[in-house]
Amino acid sequence: QVQLVESGGGLVQPGGSLRLSCAASETIFSIGNMGWHRQVPGKERELVAAITRGGSTNYVDSVKGRFTISRDNAKNTVYLQMNSLKPEDTAVYYCHAEPLLGSESWGQGTLVTVSS
Repeated sequence: QVQLVESGGGLVQPGGSLRLSCAASETIFSIGNMGWHRQVPGKERELVAAITRGGSTNYVDSVKGRFTISRDNAKNTVYLQMNSLKPEDTAVYYCHAEPLLGSESWGQGTLVTVSS
């Protein structure tokens, strides 16, 4: 099972930016889809952004135009660039991987807090 290690969360003011990183334990060439999900207490985990091995992306409507997902196969890392952050973006963000073969993997989560 691929191991995922997340970093980059923290406290930021509304309108600010953060970049989350997710480092995989093995080549992500073997991973069909990777993505970022987020969750707040009392709510279901929500897909925020996803990217295929070929580079196609999709986003939840609430982050379109503000967030950008990318992947660097040489570094075995997926990123989430978050701009124009809003208080409603506050959540624990989780990296997710869907290998072409094998079971899915989740990171441990990194907290993003958007507040004045």
